[in-house]
Amino acid sequence: MLFLKHLLMWGGAVMMLAAAGILAYDLYLERQYRLARLKGTETLPEEPSVRWRGALALTLLAWGPMLVALGIVVVPAGEAGVRVSQTSGTLPGTIYPGVHFVTPLVENVALFDTRDQLFTTGQAEEPEKLEKTVSKNVKKAEALEVQTKEGLTVGLAITVRYRLDSRHLDYIEENLPQPVEKEIVPAVVASAWRELVPNYTVRDVFAAKREEVRSKAAQVITQKLAADGIVVKEVMLRDIQLPQEYADGLQGLLLKEQQNDQMGVQTEIQAKQVRIAELEAEATKAQQVKQAEGEAQVRVLQAKAEADAMQYTLPLKQKQIEQSKLEAAARKEATVQNAEAQAQAKVIDSKAEMERRKLLAEAEADRIRVTAAADAVRMQSEGAILKQNPMLINKIVAERLSDKLQIMMVPSDGKSFFVNDVLRGMNLGNQNVNSQASHVDESETPQQ
Repeated sequence: MLFLKHLLMWGGAVMMLAAAGILAYDLYLERQYRLARLKGTETLPEEPSVRWRGALALTLLAWGPMLVALGIVVVPAGEAGVRVSQTSGTLPGTIYPGVHFVTPLVENVALFDTRDQLFTTGQAEEPEKLEKTVSKNVKKAEALEVQTKEGLTVGLAITVRYRLDSRHLDYIEENLPQPVEKEIVPAVVASAWRELVPNYTVRDVFAAKREEVRSKAAQVITQKLAADGIVVKEVMLRDIQLPQEYADGLQGLLLKEQQNDQMGVQTEIQAKQVRIAELEAEATKAQQVKQAEGEAQVRVLQAKAEADAMQYTLPLKQKQIEQSKLEAAARKEATVQNAEAQAQAKVIDSKAEMERRKLLAEAEADRIRVTAAADAVRMQSEGAILKQNPMLINKIVAERLSDKLQIMMVPSDGKSFFVNDVLRGMNLGNQNVNSQASHVDESETPQQ
């Protein structure tokens, strides 16, 4: 909005400059025309005319944006204002930071700083730091001189932190002299301290009742300035400048009091040291007595403990002997029981072994019987087969003799001598083999 205001102002100014430029150009052409006529120039241009109406219209038109711009008021942050009319005076209400519209050429806005301000008397403790932190309205002045109850003059270094109440700016603008921070605040602060300090002595103001004096002065200043729309936040009494004679006397008195206090402190220290020595002696004596009593009690307790131990020693030993006897009897009984258990275990093992062998013998007999029956059946079947086919005997004998022999079957009618001799040899071999097999079977049977 501030940019728009400046833009409107510049637009109106440019339009006025344009109107002035038009008039100047027309007047220049008219002058050139008159000079040409005076010189008698044959070929003259047409007589120029000054455009008064166009320039006047442009000028009147330029007042439009300028009036609009004059009606725009921008209140910056940290400030507030009130409308002041040329016809009605100060208007009620406060204008806060932002953009506002007023009646151009009839109303204007009076701005006030609503941030915290400082009023200071006396030299600041840190001038460079104070210049960086306080506001621009801080007033540096000499120490405020007031008289005490004794009639002595003391200088007070005071700092009052305050701000203008934005709700009462219309009252401040209409009724109070401006600027307020120079016309009202210093007078009220000085008046409050000069009315209050004469009720106290220098000693009270300097030390005994310093905080009380500051508190009462703060109340008075706050009440007086609040009636004028000024809010007081804090009143500080930074320093008090005493008269030179009183300061010298007070310094001597303070030195004497300090020496007196120092002597009193030394006396108290010595008395405490004596008391500490007495207490240490008493503590040592009490410690020795307690130590002796403790040793005697320890000896008595040891004697009683030994007597009590002797009373319980014999029964304990008897119990130990009985316990040893019981343990020996228990071990003996356990040994006997273990032997009996082992004997019973051996008997049971022997019985079990006999039973096992019996069962094995019965099983072996059953096996032999079954095997014999099976062999008998087999032999009967083989005998029947051999009766039907006697030539199978020779074949079986030949196969058992060697696997490299080739067998040839011939008729057994006795016509061929060679064949008959071979057959006789084969029969003798078969008989020998059968006899050996029977001997082998007989020798293996008892072993099974």
